Amino acid sequence: MDRVCVIGAGSSGIAACQVLSARGIDYDCLETGSEIGGNWRYLNDNGMSSAYRSLHINTSRQMMEFKSFPMPQHLPTYPSHFQIAEYFDDFVKHHGFRDRIRFRTEVTRVSPAPDGYAVTTRDRDTGEEVSASYGSVIVANGHHWSPRLPEPAFPGSFDGEELHVHFYKTPERFADKKVLVLGIGNSACDIAVESSRVASRTYLAMRRGAHIMPKFLFGMPTDHLTTSPLARFAPSWLQALSVRAMLRLSRGKLSDYGLPEPSHGILAAHPTVSDDLLTRLGHGDITVKPNVQRLDGSGVVFADGTREDIDVIVYCTGYKVDFPFLDAAEFSAVSSPDNEVSLYRRVVDPAHPGLYFLGLIQPLGAIMPLAEAQSEWIADLVSGQAALPPVPEMKAEIAGYRASLRSRYVKSKRHTLEVDFLGYQRELQAERRAGAARR
Repeated sequence: MDRVCVIGAGSSGIAACQVLSARGIDYDCLETGSEIGGNWRYLNDNGMSSAYRSLHINTSRQMMEFKSFPMPQHLPTYPSHFQIAEYFDDFVKHHGFRDRIRFRTEVTRVSPAPDGYAVTTRDRDTGEEVSASYGSVIVANGHHWSPRLPEPAFPGSFDGEELHVHFYKTPERFADKKVLVLGIGNSACDIAVESSRVASRTYLAMRRGAHIMPKFLFGMPTDHLTTSPLARFAPSWLQALSVRAMLRLSRGKLSDYGLPEPSHGILAAHPTVSDDLLTRLGHGDITVKPNVQRLDGSGVVFADGTREDIDVIVYCTGYKVDFPFLDAAEFSAVSSPDNEVSLYRRVVDPAHPGLYFLGLIQPLGAIMPLAEAQSEWIADLVSGQAALPPVPEMKAEIAGYRASLRSRYVKSKRHTLEVDFLGYQRELQAERRAGAARR
């Protein structure tokens, strides 16, 4: 079997390493930073972690844990990033492959070669560049590290401080200031809540409403609904109706808190999970605003015509899917400015056999178990235990997937990678069976 290159030692990269190790497949794992954990390593010296000091997971540990190494029972239902990073360290130690990871090694280029791919790396300490050949490459560099600012940019100019949430760590910088947080995703809610405790005023602006999910629903972690009998057997319309009814009973109407009622269905957008936002809104500590119309020197004018003096704007406007080591013209399947990727089963580029993308999904649930399942399928392909279908069949599946996204989800750059947790697991299981039959 050919040697495999795994790019990245975050949560997806270490899942690949574990599976390849268990299968006896030769590989190298290349990591830009000094430690494993990727986005979950606070102040990671790879420069790409978006973790802020107070971050906790918004999927429960039971949903997030790797099948090959369950999380300790003593951990809370929603651990902090410090506990997750420690869990990843223990995962690597338990499976014994830390010596297969080359730290402080930045991948600068991946290009097709006669027998696979040439991977060029740069030692971050010495600057030395080397190139090596691999039969297969697994790209696991994540998709929450390259900040996306509003597109197009807001007209006007702003005299205060502007930052993307990627660079936010602690709230002290907001003390006694007027802060505007733009967005209604998980990070936006967390930052608005933190800001409201120290700032003189906090505003939360958004283009459209969102369904706010609590972390617990009737005493149960809310994300357990994604693996409940309702999710397994009920049609999507019944799932949506049931979840909406449960939220109305437990939380009431969002408009009662000053938030706009969402114009889309509850399963038509990635959920926002926050227990604290509604409480802070109820206390009057956060003021809701519509989208920004223009920047206005010392303040901001909003879409409803109101103007507020603002000192700091925090853009919680998402991330770009970015692979700086891949030539955009050569690897067009993953180079869309709108975050649309064209991968068979969300993993395989039909034009480049042996190149696999791991964890490039946005599930209604946790990525880690799905990355583990993707790794098992990739190992099948690398070891010759499974084969891919013809290219036209792969392209037809990609087209079908993208059509299903357009029919179900709100049109935005945030919803180009969505998968259902259980549905995608079943999809991968079926593909592994089909691939084994194609050998």
